[in-house]
Amino acid sequence: MKLRYLFLLLSVALFSNGFAQENDTEKKNTKKEIIKTGYNFGPLPAVAFDADKGFQLGALLNIFDFGDGSTYPNPRQKWYFEASFFTKGSQLFVVSYDNKFLIPGVRWSSTFTLTNDKAMDFYGFNGYMSYYDHQQVALGKDKKNANYIYTPKYRLNRLAVLFKTDFTGNIWKNKFFWEAGYHLSYMQQGYNGQQALNIKKINKGKDDEKKYPGNPDNSANALNREYNPTIFDLYRRWGIIPENEAWGGLNSTLRLGLLFDTRDKEAAPSKGIWAEAHVTVAPKWLGTTNPYYRYSATFRHYVPIVKNDVLTFAYRLNYEGTFGKSAPYYVLPYITVMGSNYDRDGMGGYRTVRGLMRNRVQGLDMATYNVELRWRFVNFTLWKQNIAFGLNVFSDGTMVTRNYDMSFRGEEQYRDEYNAYMALSGNAESDRPHITVGGGLRFIMNQNFIVAFEYGLPVSKFSKNQYIKNQDGNGAFYINTGFLF
Repeated sequence: MKLRYLFLLLSVALFSNGFAQENDTEKKNTKKEIIKTGYNFGPLPAVAFDADKGFQLGALLNIFDFGDGSTYPNPRQKWYFEASFFTKGSQLFVVSYDNKFLIPGVRWSSTFTLTNDKAMDFYGFNGYMSYYDHQQVALGKDKKNANYIYTPKYRLNRLAVLFKTDFTGNIWKNKFFWEAGYHLSYMQQGYNGQQALNIKKINKGKDDEKKYPGNPDNSANALNREYNPTIFDLYRRWGIIPENEAWGGLNSTLRLGLLFDTRDKEAAPSKGIWAEAHVTVAPKWLGTTNPYYRYSATFRHYVPIVKNDVLTFAYRLNYEGTFGKSAPYYVLPYITVMGSNYDRDGMGGYRTVRGLMRNRVQGLDMATYNVELRWRFVNFTLWKQNIAFGLNVFSDGTMVTRNYDMSFRGEEQYRDEYNAYMALSGNAESDRPHITVGGGLRFIMNQNFIVAFEYGLPVSKFSKNQYIKNQDGNGAFYINTGFLF
């Protein structure tokens, strides 16, 4: 099944770009690569797979403007459009634009995204301090077993609408830049301001023994099972998630940052440094529902082992922090991004820590690393396109370095329930590193259109420590676009 999707995606990519509207010069660079000019269109069906979201079906369109070719492989401007639907119930809509020449000396980037997750992963806060019952989840998935499905316990309905516009200007020699932007987002958490999920929809069509008993108004099914609240509903009951934050809110934020960039090319770099530091200000007077102030720093380094993009060692170090003692829980999963990309959520998953369950790690402060060795083992031209294939091996990791407050603040009648839950994690007072390893294959066209096939596996799966063993999932396979960083 995976190979069928792989060949379908690559065939369509080559076919659609073979008919792109473009003006290619016959002049080639020292690597015999065609210099792309004019507009290049890349319409594609969005056929992908993410273990966290399921199979993706939709359509996307990349438009690159290379002008006279003098900036290739970096485009002068680019557009990105996507409408996708996932088999696990999510929808994603993206409109993105990036221009380097409209405003003299300033790069302008804007993005609008809408994500509708009917069952987004939510495992709690502070990593291993929040217990994940992997045994019950496995039993619920076993069709030969009469246990009800258990995954809804770790799910949360979420609608996220985000808009951003960023500006980047030169400070020194087109290597050191200032960044400034406005980011507006609206988060709607939970279902109808009552509970985590639409339980009736989740149970629709399932046999009685497989229905999740998560509706407090109808706690018993045919097997007289008692009401089993989700982690989100339990955290509300215990006061860990305050009621004024539980259902989301509006975030109206200003971002300021500094950027140092010496990459040889943006989409598929093989040498240079890309480092950023940002401050996010979301005050009440700007319209934010629950004010917060955060900061982030990211250092990326690309080291050529064998020149001409053949073998590259790359790594990324990231730190996401919070000013003060609190921030709305619904902003914690997001990694701060400025420029041509947009914020990605879920510490765990293809864009953050491959092989780790999506949103597994959330806290006030988080440290993350990604290390990989990239080998581009073949380059050739086909239908006036520059084609390459690459392999990579990697290790990713993350951990909470400053805890979200998980102390009990609910009604006293629920304290024993809370204590029993915390005991499942050994009453841990801090998180530990969540580390994954894996590898993958990439299809690269014109240095910008990149399709990735990767598999990651959490190291904790093999741990002898009962409090972390199988707490990060069983690994994940991804079909996606681009390099992780």
